[in-house]
Formats: sequence, structure tokens, C-alpha cells
Amino acid sequence: MALGEAARYFEPDSGARPQRGEVHERDEHLRPDSEVEPLARAVSLSKSLMRLASRRAVKRIDVHAHFLPDDYRAALAAVNPSLARLPDCSTDALLEMMNRFQIDAAVLSLSPPGVFHGDTAHARELARSMNEHAAELRRSYPKRFAALGVLPLPDVEASVSEIGHCLNHLKLDGFELFSHVAGVYLGDHAWNPVLEELNAHRAYVFVHPVFPPYPPPLPSYPAWLFEFPFESTRAIVNLIYGGAFERFQNIRWHFPHLSGAAVFLAHRIGSLAIRNPEQAGSAPAGALAYLRRLFLDTAQADNNIALGAVLELTPVDRVIFGTDWPYAALPTEGRDPAPGLSYLDRELRAGIDGVNASALVPWLLELIDGDTLED
Repeated sequence: MALGEAARYFEPDSGARPQRGEVHERDEHLRPDSEVEPLARAVSLSKSLMRLASRRAVKRIDVHAHFLPDDYRAALAAVNPSLARLPDCSTDALLEMMNRFQIDAAVLSLSPPGVFHGDTAHARELARSMNEHAAELRRSYPKRFAALGVLPLPDVEASVSEIGHCLNHLKLDGFELFSHVAGVYLGDHAWNPVLEELNAHRAYVFVHPVFPPYPPPLPSYPAWLFEFPFESTRAIVNLIYGGAFERFQNIRWHFPHLSGAAVFLAHRIGSLAIRNPEQAGSAPAGALAYLRRLFLDTAQADNNIALGAVLELTPVDRVIFGTDWPYAALPTEGRDPAPGLSYLDRELRAGIDGVNASALVPWLLELIDGDTLED
């Protein structure tokens, strides 16, 4: 991200048909053999959780909430003082929001723009510090928080090492990657060793957009309005046609904002195989098949227009609830953080609100089973 312009890009966004239970069964043949094993437990988990949800209050799990420690804020402000004005991401503020909207647990990830600001040594130090902080949040609130680690890309060797540290020592639940780092987009072959290591661990990977590596064509508008959605789309397309989705099928990929624009452009993206087949050789399953495998959260897209379109392609058990706290404009009244989804029937809403997240963070079954939660 261009840190000199970044602060204003973190401003918040503004809030009966899609019964697609059959899509999951119809598209089961699109899942690769290597995906069956890691998802087997999740499928069983989802069935048991859905039975629970049908006979008790639905649990709500926010898979897209950020943390922003003081030392990270200071590191950003050292590059650009305006970044010190990013919103309050304190744990107390997060828990207050969660309690108000009856959110039982949250999957925490570092607020963008990430740890690389031009100095690889500093990126390594900052990544380790942020990961230690994430682990402490998880330990301090074991019934409220899961947490994702960050990697010191573009340092590939250090990133591979950090994966092991996060999983084996810190016991984090997965990783947050960004759409690009210093102009190198996710899916670039230079980062294959990192994806190979994540694939070997069957890791959960959340991909967050950042400001693109070029001056904004329409600088009067904030980047979250359209640049962030298209950043996610660029990363997804590069992962498809660069061959990463085909090669690293054990990674459980999670993209925010219902994929940015990727699902809405699915057939256009897929048409590359017809119009420029020489560029599609690394994506033999076809773009639509890879898109169907992604987990997509509802942050900044919790409305019937966006979700209705997504459910035409995405299996219902791959849609998960997220707020994008503290950047989302949450409702000022009521206890539903996503009233735009209130049209959904109980079973579908229960899946999106909490059940489907069990495929990404399986220990959440214990959370759903618990009668009470502790702050």
C-alpha cells in the first residue's frame, strides 16, 4: 500500500430466493480428491452443528475482525503520521461490539496494510511481534478469539520459517496474506515455497486486499469503494491462472467481501480459457470450479443483491459471516449486525452466521456446544 495515502482508505463502508442447498451436492464432483480428506471432518461438523442450530439459539462467529496493536500503529505512523488516526481496535472495543451484536467468537487478523514497508528486516521483526500479540489474544480469550498469523513477505525463506513458528509454537489458527506485497501478487511463482508450506499444513489462509501498487485513477474516492474489491479479484485471477489453486489444493482459502468482484465476473474470468487458451493451461478444472471452492465472507456485502448472485455459484456451506470491524459501518440500532441478511430462512442464516466457519476453525464446535461464553 502507498502509505502516504493509506489513512483515508480505511474509512468504513456503509447495510427467499437463494435456497441453494442442492448446489453442494450437485457440484461435489468439482472438488479434488485431495480436498475430500481435510473437509471430511468439517462436513460432519457442519451437520452436527446445523442440528444444534435448529433447536437452540443460533451462534454467531465473525471471521473478519481486525486487531491493531499499539506497536503496529506506531510502525505505520513512523512511515506516515496520518496512519496513527486509524480507528480504535482495542480488545475492549471489540468485545463491546461483539457483545452488543451477540457475536460469540471472532477470527482476528491484523489490520492492513501489513508488515512490509520497504525494509525486509523490519518486516521480519514486525511479523514476529504481531504473531506473538495474536497468540496472546487467543490465550487470553480462548472462548472468544481465534487468531491468524502474518508472514514477512517478500522474504520467502523467513516466511516459510514463520509458518512453522506460528503453528507449532504459537498455536495460531491460520494465516492472513495480502493481495500483493510490494507489487508482487499472490499466486506469483516466486512465492510458491510459501504456498507449498501452507499446503503441507493444510492451512487456513485469509486473503485481505490492500491498496494497489499504482496511483489511484480516481483519487477523490476512497480505495475501499472499488480498489479493494478489485484487488481481491486480481489476486483470485492470478491464483487461478498461475496454477496455485490447482497445485495447492489443501489450502482452505478465505476471501472477504464475497470475493470482491470475482464471483460476479466468474464467466468473464472463465472465458480466458476460450479466448486465450495458452494462458489457462495451469487451471485445468476451469475458473468456475476453483471459485466454487473458496470460502467467502459477507463483510461489506451483507445484502440480498450481492449474496443472491454469489449463491448462484458458491455452495451455501462456503459462505461465512464477517463484519470487517472496525472499518464496517454497523447498524446503530438492533442486535443484528447484518440486517441485510434477515430475509434468509433460519437454516441458511445459521450456516452463514456460524456453522460454516467450522470448516476453517474446527475447535469452534466446542464454542457452539457451550452453554455460556466468557469475556
